Amino acid sequence: MIHLADALRTPLDYARLPHEELVDRIAARKAELNAVILGHNYQRVEIQAVSDFLGDSLGLSQEAAETDADVIVFCGVHFMAETAKILSPQKMVLMPDLRAGCPMADFVTADGLRQLKTRLPEAAVVSYVNSTAEVKAESDICCTSSNAVKVVESFAPDRTILFVPDRNLARYAAQRSGRAYLTTTELSREDVDVPPGAIVAWDGYCYVHDDLVLDELAQARAKYPDAKVVIHPEARRELLDEADYVSSTSKMVEIAEQHDTLIIGTERGLIDRLKQRFPEKTLIPLSGAAICGNMKMNTLAKLAWSLDHQQHEIVLDEEVRSRAEQSLRRMLELSGGWKAPSAEEAALEEAGVRRSGCGCA
Repeated sequence: MIHLADALRTPLDYARLPHEELVDRIAARKAELNAVILGHNYQRVEIQAVSDFLGDSLGLSQEAAETDADVIVFCGVHFMAETAKILSPQKMVLMPDLRAGCPMADFVTADGLRQLKTRLPEAAVVSYVNSTAEVKAESDICCTSSNAVKVVESFAPDRTILFVPDRNLARYAAQRSGRAYLTTTELSREDVDVPPGAIVAWDGYCYVHDDLVLDELAQARAKYPDAKVVIHPEARRELLDEADYVSSTSKMVEIAEQHDTLIIGTERGLIDRLKQRFPEKTLIPLSGAAICGNMKMNTLAKLAWSLDHQQHEIVLDEEVRSRAEQSLRRMLELSGGWKAPSAEEAALEEAGVRRSGCGCA
């Protein structure tokens, strides 16, 4: 058993250990704590290799809630660890590096959302799962990238919707549902009226997907003219208009199974895993620069340190947690709830690619 007295002092001390020793230490400490390690699709390959579950944020949290683990270590970004705590309040939830935040989630605060709700008090609030627990608590319902259109369409056509924090996913949902669209920046002008049933989008975005540009797509298509194109709906509209498929990361796995040559517009972490799963296929990243630096903050050394020191623990105010859970549960009820992995999905997990039961971002 590894006691605190045997633990090294800092992640840097762990980084000096050989790779094999780090992996062995993580496995031993995980068993001692009855812990489960969750690795997001965008994590470093070495993190994914020691994870018990791979996938998307909400699906991972749902799977962890179904286990008998006492401790959850979430290798992702902060809002993901919060979501795990929301769904598993009785479990200890850790994350290896508290600096691993999500810039898109940070665009909107609970105070800012409350001010917007005061201006449009009759509007429904839809929060993308890529948001903080406090923002989820101020929302009527959550959504994922794959069910955003369905969530929007669950409201009356003439009811205004406040959509936070991703303007690009909001625009995609508005286009698909036939609703008017404007951003909070446009709303700040005094001469702007909000049409009935419009989607008012918080003017936030994911820098990884928002930075994808048409020039890169044109270059990829010129080199691979027979390739199909799949792009995540967090990208800009002009990119989505050129795609053969607009898809969440979980659905991208299915699309990769169906095509031999595919241009993929999302973070490189998923594409690297797909290449391992399908070495015979030609899978092309739309952009080689599509890398989330926040996701890559987690390392094996930090994971080992986190397990040994049981840090950093996620603690939520119970009222906030309970209200946030209600928003998540409403979405799950609308979507038919979470489904256990099929045999095919279990095989993908073994191969290092996990499709999320929730189909989220």
